[in-house]
Amino acid sequence: MVGPISRRDRDTANRRLKMGFVALVAGSAGLVTLSVDPTPVQFFGALVGGALVSILLLRYVIGILDQLRKST
Repeated sequence: MVGPISRRDRDTANRRLKMGFVALVAGSAGLVTLSVDPTPVQFFGALVGGALVSILLLRYVIGILDQLRKST
C-alpha cells in the first residue's frame, strides 16, 4: 500500500522539476544557436540567456499557480 508523500520528498521532486525545466530551455537555446555555427562565446551566451529566460518564465508560472491555489 502506498502512503502519502512526505513534505521533504515533495520539495525534492519540485526542485528537480524546476532544475529540469531550466536545463531544458537553456539547452534548447544552445542547440538552436548551434544551427548558425556560433563562436564559443555566442554559444555560452545563448546558454546563459536561455537559463535567465527560463528562470523568469518559471517564476511567472509559479506565481500564477500560487494565485490559483490560494483562490480555491
